[in-house]
Amino acid sequence: MRAELEREYVEYVSAHLGRMRRVAYLLCGDFDRADDIVQATVERLYLRWRQVRNAGNVDAYVHTVLVRVFLAERRRLWSRVRLMDEPPDRAAPAAQPHDERIAVRSALRRLPRRQQAVLVLRFLCDLPVAEVAGILGCAPGTVKSQTSDGLAALRRALGDRPLEGLLDRRMR
Repeated sequence: MRAELEREYVEYVSAHLGRMRRVAYLLCGDFDRADDIVQATVERLYLRWRQVRNAGNVDAYVHTVLVRVFLAERRRLWSRVRLMDEPPDRAAPAAQPHDERIAVRSALRRLPRRQQAVLVLRFLCDLPVAEVAGILGCAPGTVKSQTSDGLAALRRALGDRPLEGLLDRRMR
């Protein structure tokens, strides 16, 4: 029976590794950190695969683990934050579509981690409010308010640039 569980686990992870890495990258904005988040997620899945495969929605379970690993990793980063004497120079306004995506990603990474996770899951992973609420362990109303607050913060950070068309799957 153990061999069958391992085969199922390997098949699932092999088929979904790219998506997990994309979601992790969209959450943290750094490929190395994304790889670390995915590695921790894959480890946790392996240890709990018997329970995971019996979950009603394995993909939602995996998203939950991935987002929780990201949130925990972000909390640990605060212990490593270094304050600077002078604030960094502001980047020049984005003019090209590629530059605009970079600006949106940068603004997204400056949001509080919960708002960031909500926006990534809702708009970049195309998950419905109820599923995002389940992943984050909160009420659907909280997801809606975090979405609203996050979008408002992005609009303030991006100035005159419209969000429509920028905060979608093309950011991948």
